[in-house]
Amino acid sequence: MHTPAMPDPQHCPLCGHANLCAMEAERLTGVKQGPCWCTQVGFKRAVLAAIPAAARGKACICQACATQTD
Repeated sequence: MHTPAMPDPQHCPLCGHANLCAMEAERLTGVKQGPCWCTQVGFKRAVLAAIPAAARGKACICQACATQTD
């Protein structure tokens, strides 16, 4: 039986690139970070719906995927 890999919280579950999440950086390093870029943008429903179920709430999408235009 194949067990799916756990989502990597440092990489975008849509494209696989680094998501540059300040909250994850703070969790990993213990060093206080400024506000994450994601608090400054709006997320389209279609982009959020594209996140695989296994990665929801476990890995942030990157800024490029979050701000893509149709």
